[in-house]
Amino acid sequence: MAEEVFLSDAEFEQYRGLIYNESGIHFTGTNRSILESRLREQLREKRIDTTRSYFNLISQNKEELKNFLDSITTNLTRFFRNQAHFDALEKHVIPELLKIKGGGGASTLKIWSAGCSTGEEPYTIAMLLSEILPSPWKYEIVASDISLKCLMTAKEGFYADNRIAGVPDAYLKKYFDKVEGGYKIHPSIMSRIRFDYHNLKNDSGQRNLDILFCRNVIIYFDETAQTAVINRFWDSMAAKSFLFIGHSESLFGMNTKFEFVKTQWATFYRKFI
Repeated sequence: MAEEVFLSDAEFEQYRGLIYNESGIHFTGTNRSILESRLREQLREKRIDTTRSYFNLISQNKEELKNFLDSITTNLTRFFRNQAHFDALEKHVIPELLKIKGGGGASTLKIWSAGCSTGEEPYTIAMLLSEILPSPWKYEIVASDISLKCLMTAKEGFYADNRIAGVPDAYLKKYFDKVEGGYKIHPSIMSRIRFDYHNLKNDSGQRNLDILFCRNVIIYFDETAQTAVINRFWDSMAAKSFLFIGHSESLFGMNTKFEFVKTQWATFYRKFI
């Protein structure tokens, strides 16, 4: 089996067409080498000789296609990534939602962490809400990703010592259990999150969400796929709700109904109808 994988122009077009149609992820000529590198790993792992044979496999086998899409996604994350977003969540978004949804009786905030990777983002949200939500308010979080490997890590809730950088000491003591080689998320936090496989190419089926985090995901989509994803987000969110995307991402120029919000902590978007 050849150690190197180099796609012909025709093969590259085939692969990137399949990737785009199945996930919305847009490969350009500049990141062609990344695709070739990931293909090399897959061919070696599956003991397949040619990229054409592998293409035939993933075209016919949905589970293998899921594994392939998993292999080409980037899963860089950490606890409290982009702290400014969590400051805005605490000091602006949550107070706004409590006013909007208040007025007698307990209520529940519904949150989706889309593209949650290995779980640091939804666990961060859960810890923060556990700290700041007044009784008898509750929350429920759905966290999803296209990577099954990442979801398995997230569900386990174990993070090596070098993965918990950025977690405040008070949170570390309260919401983590020290175990051999690292830390385990406390069951009281783990129980508040439902992890689920989801491809953003499709409707999630969720509705009336109060907060949606989808950070550093749509940057991998082209404009058409971005717009489709954002419009599906709109459909899944409550009449008064909030959307966080990555600090390097923007809805500017996109055909969307979301309103841009700038606060002293961070910028984000809202759906107010």
